Amino acid sequence: MEENMKLATVEDTVEYHLFLIPDEPRDPEKHKEILQKYIERIMTQFAPMLVPYIWQNQPFNLKYKPGKGDVPAHMFGMTKFGDNIEDEWFIVYVVKQITKEFPEIVARIEDNDGEFLLIEAADFLPKWLDPDNSANRVFFHRGELCIIPAPRKPGAVSWLPTTPPTIPQALNIISTHPEEILASESIRAAVNRRIRGYPEKTQASLHRARCFLPAGIVAVLKQHPRLVAAGVQAFYLRDPTDLRACRVFKTFLPETRIMTSVTFTKCLYAQLVQQRFVPDRRSGYKMPPPSHPQYRAHELGMKLAHGFEILCSKCSPHFSDSRKSFMTTSPLWAGFLESLKKNDYFKGLIEGSAQYQARLEMAKSYFQLSVNQPEGSLAMSPGEEILTLLQTVPFDIEELKKEEASLPPEDDDQWLDLSPDQLDQLLQEAAGKTEAEPISKEEQNYDLSQVSESMKAFISKVSTHKGAELPREPSEAPITFDADSFLNYFDKILGPSPHESDSDDLDEEDFECLDSDDDLDLKTQETGEEASVRGTLNNLKSYMAQMDQELAQTSIGKSFTTQKQMEPLSQTTNNNSDEEDSGAGGSVMTPVDIDLNLVSNILESYSSQAGLAGPASNLLQSMGVQLPDNTDHRPTSKPTQD
Repeated sequence: MEENMKLATVEDTVEYHLFLIPDEPRDPEKHKEILQKYIERIMTQFAPMLVPYIWQNQPFNLKYKPGKGDVPAHMFGMTKFGDNIEDEWFIVYVVKQITKEFPEIVARIEDNDGEFLLIEAADFLPKWLDPDNSANRVFFHRGELCIIPAPRKPGAVSWLPTTPPTIPQALNIISTHPEEILASESIRAAVNRRIRGYPEKTQASLHRARCFLPAGIVAVLKQHPRLVAAGVQAFYLRDPTDLRACRVFKTFLPETRIMTSVTFTKCLYAQLVQQRFVPDRRSGYKMPPPSHPQYRAHELGMKLAHGFEILCSKCSPHFSDSRKSFMTTSPLWAGFLESLKKNDYFKGLIEGSAQYQARLEMAKSYFQLSVNQPEGSLAMSPGEEILTLLQTVPFDIEELKKEEASLPPEDDDQWLDLSPDQLDQLLQEAAGKTEAEPISKEEQNYDLSQVSESMKAFISKVSTHKGAELPREPSEAPITFDADSFLNYFDKILGPSPHESDSDDLDEEDFECLDSDDDLDLKTQETGEEASVRGTLNNLKSYMAQMDQELAQTSIGKSFTTQKQMEPLSQTTNNNSDEEDSGAGGSVMTPVDIDLNLVSNILESYSSQAGLAGPASNLLQSMGVQLPDNTDHRPTSKPTQD
């Protein structure tokens, strides 16, 4: 019946902890009361940017968390952001702003990956900082990112613990040494670049589209636009059991459909559009042909209606009446509403107008979810909330149909089909790089030796189980490479190349200093174990030489570009050399030009990428090498040697 059914997976979650400093001993009940008042102040002050935001799964929230172990009581929040990573970074911005508005608050934030702020700034972290010692070191204070350093030597700095600090230790360090723990400018810039543009950026992440929806869903979304996320997620993560409820619709009948405008986030819109789905014939949701000018609106509406029907089908028909009201009778509501007015939440709208009422309903929903959630109480599910709205909010289908003539225009969704150039530009912007400038005539004469030298520098770097260390940009640090040491190292393992010397020559060179009687005595004292090792090494060299001779005559050996043919060996060569060269017809095997083959193969790989991302460009860019585009589009040929 459908294709590409999405299975539910473990959702990504972000946690945020807000502590008060100085964290002096207080009466637990009094401390709890203080923290709860801070929660009310924070949620009220930031309501203007939080209320209209459409969250992927869960909204930003704060609640009191009692102390446990060495972690003091504090304000705590957790949000499942699922596939929309922008939710997580918007929360980072909000937490950062909270610490800026409330200097007495210190905040730390982490997700499933741990210290994701450090991951974002990984290119600029000090070498001592790694996942093993980063616990309780990264905080926001006064709107700035702070990293508690580790002393270079134990006891070198009296106020720095030698092990990762506990939360009380970290809070004390932050309150007494705020300037010394400020993260470096490059680290702060990397994080600030990721949250640049908020809160205005939230509007750019929205997408408005027309949908052919049942009138009940139109009425619900008018009151609570954020419920579109729950509807999309229910459809996106559906399973065969969910679809049984959609064989025959009981809540949102297809004959009540009208055209309306729905505001999605771009993530939600993409999830809804990209899945192919054919409704059950019994559902009554018949689709026009794809050539129909309003086919997309019918398709979106059909999918969204399935999501809302799934949500309502999961509710008990007799869920508790005590959870059907939005509890605006709470003593906190009057103060919350007054704070919204002071913070210009209603944007000067006339009280009682349709737009004013719409914003008021969103505020009530936000108040219920984020401010007035009693401890231990179960939050109302999206399905229960939808059914409650259908029972309490009257709507007239004919009045809703009249609004079809004045719907706002749709947004262009061409961003779903990015060209390779647009994708590269987005990736560069995400990495904090500016757009590449056009290649000048001087750059067209590219020095290919830079490719070879960079690759050699990469090979010379130390690699461990944690990965390889890439060379920095040429402007950051000079690349040093000792070619002699590099070749000597491999000579010790594999032996010399045939044209340099044979095994007897190597032995003679190794023992050329054994001239005196003392040296000869030392030579005779060589243990049997050392002699065995030397014999094994000589055998290995012999095997390698024979393999080279055999491979040189194969298609693999002939595929490499070689240096100029060497002169035949002199007739005065020793017996071992004659024996080694006998398979080569009296002349040494022509050595392979390593640099030329390296550059040629990389250029061929780069050209085959056709301007797209690939292994060659990724590796070279990570080493600071930027190759110019292939402008002639001719087949790649191996470069000729001067």
